[in-house]
Amino acid sequence: MSIAARDIHFAYRGRPVLTGASLALSAGELVCLLGSNGAGKSTLLRILLGLQRPGRGAVTVDGEPLAGWQRRQLARLVAYVPQVHVAPFPYTVRQVALMGRLPATGLLKAPGAADRACVQGILEHLGIAHLAERAYTEISGGERQLTLIARALAQEARLLVMDEPLAGLDYGNQVRLLDRLERLAEEGYGVLMTTHDPNQPLTGCQRVALLVDGRITADGHPGEVLTAAAIHLLYGVHVELLHATDGRRLAFRPTGRRVIA
Repeated sequence: MSIAARDIHFAYRGRPVLTGASLALSAGELVCLLGSNGAGKSTLLRILLGLQRPGRGAVTVDGEPLAGWQRRQLARLVAYVPQVHVAPFPYTVRQVALMGRLPATGLLKAPGAADRACVQGILEHLGIAHLAERAYTEISGGERQLTLIARALAQEARLLVMDEPLAGLDYGNQVRLLDRLERLAEEGYGVLMTTHDPNQPLTGCQRVALLVDGRITADGHPGEVLTAAAIHLLYGVHVELLHATDGRRLAFRPTGRRVIA
């Protein structure tokens, strides 16, 4: 199972946003898309999901053009996990997760026993079964993000596309959620997530892709791609990379040198 965008071009009101970006995701991968504000990360995700049409370029799912897939078919292959948000109604965690069964049941059919059993198993697997009857609006940001992941898994999709899943979470919830995403990749799910933080891909991503000037300028193992020079290219700041005594990379920190505009 894979999804790929090839040579994507997109302009917004005449302003180029993507100028030949290419990115792929396969089952079993945790891939981090890194870029500055306004770099076009969310636009590239929307194009991958078929929610926006590129000016040029193509998106394929398992080698077949995206346009050839029915929306219900596609929803059972690829799921979108948005940023944490507050729902307008106090749905329970179970009800939010059950919404992921719509591609299988259709809009006019109530979820059956099999659908409820599927969702219950997912909630247990993600460690949030104890929240099932809690209002989605009353749980923490990290718990809401796990609920949205549960909804995506309930679609039976094997590829998860996540827009800033760690935004707004405290450090503890970031670590716990990253650990959960790593485990999903180990279980055979493909996870593509966007972020602004260059330290996050160092924790467990198999690949990191850098989006600069509308193109993917580097795509590979974080240990090879995430250099001080790459961070300077992305954000215009000088950093150094800290290392543990066993040679592992730990985190970036500013060097204190002046930023070059």
